Amino acid sequence: MQGLIIENISNLYKIKVQEEIYEANARGKLKQEEISPVVGDNVEIEIIDEKNKKAVIEKILQRKTYIKRPKMSNINQILLVVSSKNPKPDLLLLDKQLAFSEYLKINPVIILNKIDLDKNKEFEKIKSIYEKIGYRVIETVAKEEKGIEKLNNILYGNINVFSGNSGVGKSTLINAIFQKDVTQEGEISTRNKKGKNTTTSTKLYQIDENTYIADTPGFSTFDISEIEYRELDKYFREFKHIVKNCEYVGCTHIKEDNCGVKEALQQGKIEESRYERFCKIYNELKENDKYKFCKH
Repeated sequence: MQGLIIENISNLYKIKVQEEIYEANARGKLKQEEISPVVGDNVEIEIIDEKNKKAVIEKILQRKTYIKRPKMSNINQILLVVSSKNPKPDLLLLDKQLAFSEYLKINPVIILNKIDLDKNKEFEKIKSIYEKIGYRVIETVAKEEKGIEKLNNILYGNINVFSGNSGVGKSTLINAIFQKDVTQEGEISTRNKKGKNTTTSTKLYQIDENTYIADTPGFSTFDISEIEYRELDKYFREFKHIVKNCEYVGCTHIKEDNCGVKEALQQGKIEESRYERFCKIYNELKENDKYKFCKH
């Protein structure tokens, strides 16, 4: 029998098989194969107690995509939530997430939430930057359910994951989509304006037969160390067709002369702050690469 893992708390999994939900542990042989089931996995199960809906996971079916943190599989759309205020927009995190989405071949959509708090309308500049690159950007005010209808339209037919810093409004958006409190809404600390983590488990919520959205534990960092720093330019969309203009093969687009990316930057074809974040991410990945194979 096959099903979809919709929730994982510690080593206990909830598996949806048609209209039934089974609780299951993983068979020991999976541990020997050093593969652990994650939310989003399609699995084969053996039912051990039909009355109490207990089962054992026998096999994990082939994954289309896999995210290490938070651990999820078979996601085909990632909704990157950025708050306009409280907390302030973290565009470095957003660019890391976008690069990682490109790396994983998962379709990204940017959600600018809490635009009502942004009295200077700085979100309009952010929207302009990313739409020019080719990303879809949706404006929302989750608490007032503004933009939710537009958001609903892009969710259907996908397994969606919401990502972003704690406090940006992921849980509030999910509650607005379902028109009920399906997740616990986070508090924003007025003292330090940073989000407090409230989600404790990764969980898929079903909208219809082929549409799910995930709420994941809040996190303030996004591990993109799988990306080779020399290949980061492949995952910045606006760089892709410009790198051929670089004089040197393997150009880092930072120190070299006759660099196509730097020329495009000077011509205003690449947004300066986005280029600066590319340099920051590149140097971060390069620095981390030094310690990749260190033995502790």
